[in-house]
Amino acid sequence: MPSSTPVRSAQPRLPLRLALWMLDRPELGRRIWVKRVAGNLLKRHARRGVVAAQSRLGQLLCSECGNARDRRIGLELLRQAARGGDARARQALLHLERA
Repeated sequence: MPSSTPVRSAQPRLPLRLALWMLDRPELGRRIWVKRVAGNLLKRHARRGVVAAQSRLGQLLCSECGNARDRRIGLELLRQAARGGDARARQALLHLERA
């Protein structure tokens, strides 16, 4: 009898993979509603400490949101992802801190 453990461990990652896929598609990734949906999907994983989600959500908040609160949250997420070893987050932080 096959174990259901792999299915349960894969399911929580599906929203993360979907969000990353949506943002990486040029025809989708530019649309505001896609960014909003992807951001909501990334939020849960970022709170759980998933480095890829922290990095992408941080980038999204810093580049797409016009208010200071979201930018602060985005910078903190990028810092956490950079500490977790994400090179993309480190690059984004360097770029944002220079600006």
